[in-house]
Amino acid sequence: MSRWYATALFVTLATMWGLSFPAISVGLEYIPPLLFAAFRYDTAAVLLLGYAISTTDNWRPVGRNNQQAVLAGGLFLVAGNGLLFIGQQTVPSGVAAILQAMVPIATALWAMALLGERLSGVGSVGVALGFLGVALVVQPNPDSLLAGDTAGRLIILGQVASVSLGSVLVDRAQPSMERVPMTGWAMLVGGLVLHLLSLAAGEPVPASVAEPAAVGAVAYLGVFSTALAFIIYFTILHDRGAFEASLVAYLVPVVATVVGVAVLGETVSVLSLVGFVVVFLGFALLKRRALVDMVGAGVS
Repeated sequence: MSRWYATALFVTLATMWGLSFPAISVGLEYIPPLLFAAFRYDTAAVLLLGYAISTTDNWRPVGRNNQQAVLAGGLFLVAGNGLLFIGQQTVPSGVAAILQAMVPIATALWAMALLGERLSGVGSVGVALGFLGVALVVQPNPDSLLAGDTAGRLIILGQVASVSLGSVLVDRAQPSMERVPMTGWAMLVGGLVLHLLSLAAGEPVPASVAEPAAVGAVAYLGVFSTALAFIIYFTILHDRGAFEASLVAYLVPVVATVVGVAVLGETVSVLSLVGFVVVFLGFALLKRRALVDMVGAGVS
């Protein structure tokens, strides 16, 4: 894969994922959060599994390792994203995207706890900077910790913890099946869990679910920012490696913030933007060796 082609895929993926946050904000005006999330992953599961069945013979989750990976992905990577939809009821899409920048750092912490990986002194400073950046974004007020916007940001941090845990659990399972069908099965499992949680929460199926804006939001999230985006992500992961693939998390908030402000009239505080920069600096310290290697190789 040429560098120009890889860059085009990278920008396309960042744009698809960045636009997903404003799309969630739009859809939440018509569909309850857990049901909305379930619809997203229902759509993506059908597309990814259909693609896998037509392109590979290894699309069934045969074997305990593959089944564990599908279950972990379904429960934590997919169903855990229901927390993002709940949080975005009160949190601007740009801020929600900024908080996602903590995923690589949280993943490193879960890897320490579950995979026995060690953290250097400089890496520890990087993690500390990550949490400082999150504090600047969340801006917790002890007197109103559970107030709407703050509570929403904390709920999104719960989604960050869930998604990062899911990544580590999938890695620990050491799946042998291809990533696209595995992701499709995980989305099917996660979608079913989200439907059950929606029923348990007493969410109605409103008539507004058929509104063009609602259908468009579900279609965009399911088709573009999930099914197609994950195929692009795995292409980048295969050809460029995990570190370069993870860098997309730091372009996504830029897209989400610009669209949220320009199209939805949202506001993002200067402290939130500073917090994002601090989180990125923490990530750079945590992954400094991979960053140096990538720069030394000419990013070719």
